[in-house]
Amino acid sequence: MVKMSLIFSLFVGLLMVGLVSSAKFDDLYQTSWAFNHVQYDGDTLKLNLDNYSGAGFASKSKYLFGKVSIQIKLVGGDSAGTVTAFYMSSDGPNHNEFDFEFLGNTTGEPYLVQTNVYVNGVGNREQRLDLWFDPTKEFHTYSLLWNQRQVVFLVDETPIRVHTNLEHKGIPFPKDQAMGVYSSIWNADDWATQGGRVKTDWSHAPFVASYKGFEIDACECPASVAGADNAKKCSSSAEKRFWWDEPTLSELNVHQSHQLMWVRANHLIYDYCTDTSRFPAIPTECVHHRH
Repeated sequence: MVKMSLIFSLFVGLLMVGLVSSAKFDDLYQTSWAFNHVQYDGDTLKLNLDNYSGAGFASKSKYLFGKVSIQIKLVGGDSAGTVTAFYMSSDGPNHNEFDFEFLGNTTGEPYLVQTNVYVNGVGNREQRLDLWFDPTKEFHTYSLLWNQRQVVFLVDETPIRVHTNLEHKGIPFPKDQAMGVYSSIWNADDWATQGGRVKTDWSHAPFVASYKGFEIDACECPASVAGADNAKKCSSSAEKRFWWDEPTLSELNVHQSHQLMWVRANHLIYDYCTDTSRFPAIPTECVHHRH
């Protein structure tokens, strides 16, 4: 019994390493464009969008596997036409990418969150949902958990989407390209709100997205290291164990599975897997994905 207790304590310790530590923006990120549309307010960073420019920031390093979280308070009031994005992406035409895109709306209408997954340069895996809270009133935490078994999109630790590794079914999975972490705000009124029917009202500018709680607990990959070497470096072996490779993180637990079912039943608005006009033949991964 003592031995089991010790193993459990070590296991919990592995899982918790780094998760509770929050870093300042400057430790992890740098502004990537429109420096004059970025402002600091204590521990809060703000990105501004007006009819001259949006703004964005990027992580200083790239990562392979782990968890990335940011707290965001989205643009309040009439945000129609605007998009605030939080995403991870590798470089090049055959890149991998995990997207949160927050689609603004007219006052009183709910924000929509669009997620997407690109593998080897191929996306077209959009899902859209509304949220069970007003994301403009308070900060909420948006996270990406990524390991060799799954990619999990989380909102306040509630899973809203899972992309499972189905390589055994011949379906590619993003597991060998290190990704940077990015966020930006820009004008996308050609498609963002009601399919582009509602345009941005610039009389309400500047549109401001606020950020804090910058956390990255992931395997950092030097730019000079080849993809295969990074994959080896960031995978557990007999000599080292990474928390993201623990068996409990290879799939959702029962509680998380119930949470995801609740989200899909009550808040999912669009799923590419059921869009027969775009995909007359159901995409292969949709046949096998449980979620």
